[in-house]
Amino acid sequence: MMNDDVPLEIVKGLTGVLNAFYLDRTILNKLRDEEANVKGTMDIGVNNEGFTEALKREKVICIVKDKRFRPPPEPTVILRGNDGAILGLEVFPWTEHLYKDREDIIWMGDAFVVFPQIAVKGGEEFVMPPIPFVELHEGNGCKDVISCSPAPTSDLMMKNYYGLVDDPKLASILVAFNSV
Repeated sequence: MMNDDVPLEIVKGLTGVLNAFYLDRTILNKLRDEEANVKGTMDIGVNNEGFTEALKREKVICIVKDKRFRPPPEPTVILRGNDGAILGLEVFPWTEHLYKDREDIIWMGDAFVVFPQIAVKGGEEFVMPPIPFVELHEGNGCKDVISCSPAPTSDLMMKNYYGLVDDPKLASILVAFNSV
């Protein structure tokens, strides 16, 4: 069996990671309550599926990172209809070319596009899906690994709980896993 700190040491060694630590169940329970009440733009509900999945794992690491940390491998925010249709999604610099000259989309800021031609049955919600985190895997003692972004209010709650400075240049992500 591997030392419980191997995953934490791997995460701490990644470029752009300023701090990394395990979250205790007390703060995870507080964050669960907070995440259940998050609203997005135009009062659209937010379903943080990644966080819901993280709560099902044995261990959750909080990473405090700066802009040097690698980008996520796939969109961290999706606008989804209640019928499952993708109505919009996060765009990265390397996927921007897919949307740049399209006239059938609406840009919401610099990094999110909406597909207005897609009809939705019922309402819609912003979904924050679980995201792969390839640095942790069975070879280093981890299985069922996912990462997610907490809501900004949850991020602040974590920083306050652990006595960390709230610096707008820093962000947090959560990495959750079960031990092999």
